[in-house]
Amino acid sequence: MPHDHDHGDEDHGGSHLDEMTARVMALETLLTRKGLIERDALEAIIDTYETKVGPRNGARVVARAWTDDAFASWLSEDATAAIASLGYTGRQGEHMRAVFNTPSQHNVVVCTLCSCYPWSVLGLPPAWYKSHAYRSRVVIEPRQVLSEFGLHLPETTAVRVWDSTSELRFLVVPERPAGTEDLSEDDLAALVSRDSMIGTALARFPEGAGA
Repeated sequence: MPHDHDHGDEDHGGSHLDEMTARVMALETLLTRKGLIERDALEAIIDTYETKVGPRNGARVVARAWTDDAFASWLSEDATAAIASLGYTGRQGEHMRAVFNTPSQHNVVVCTLCSCYPWSVLGLPPAWYKSHAYRSRVVIEPRQVLSEFGLHLPETTAVRVWDSTSELRFLVVPERPAGTEDLSEDDLAALVSRDSMIGTALARFPEGAGA
């Protein structure tokens, strides 16, 4: 299936990532000096995608699903419409599917051919999501990859890998942590990380609650 090609193939923590970062910084400096871009405008764009467009948007979607059974059902049946009802739509978020973690199944998302990713819901994609190592390994040995993220699942929990494309992108709805029955929707959203909505982490437990 056709993908949106993003040639960001940085590997985990190696010199290639450092070299790429240096190149980006050098290009930014050069364009700024030539007056082709304004640093304040660039920083505003980055801040929008990192803190406003997402992943706070996705976290609020998850928190609503945790607290509203009707919304959770709608999200399961038509994620695109349910997410749009909260005002979150746009670039690479036009065709969405939500997959729900349960005690018996854990979901994780990848884009094996490039780096298709729902920017409007999750913000900027992490470098590791675009790396060749993640894209090639998570479909072959998902448990091992998840363990390298610090996520160790019970053997009784199956792992399902979903491959994003330009036609369909995925949002993982993590399981709601125990001991959160009295939390507000805003407080619940604060427990949801970008990685938990990709599937490489679980939702955080509130302070003082046991895992």
